[in-house]
Amino acid sequence: MATKHGNDGGTVLERQEAKLKPPPMYQVLLLNDDYTPMEFVVAVIQEYFNKDRETATQIMLKVHRDGKGMCGVYPKDIASTKVELVLTHARKAGHPLQCVMEEA
Repeated sequence: MATKHGNDGGTVLERQEAKLKPPPMYQVLLLNDDYTPMEFVVAVIQEYFNKDRETATQIMLKVHRDGKGMCGVYPKDIASTKVELVLTHARKAGHPLQCVMEEA
């Protein structure tokens, strides 16, 4: 805090703006494998990342062609939760789909 001395000899504290930086953001990525059906990947993207069918299909094709595809960018807690939800859903369905997060 900065201080100023007023005319009456008292001390006046000046308000300083707190400099908050935004929390780090994380990309949630799906990784390609040779076993998970494309239709399942599209359904996962629609359900857990709220994408329309066309966008989900484009992300799935990126995963298929490039080995990974980004589904969204979120604060750490949300990204972590989405990764866990996708992995749990894929395992319950018997698919080895991998979902990871990395700092954006």
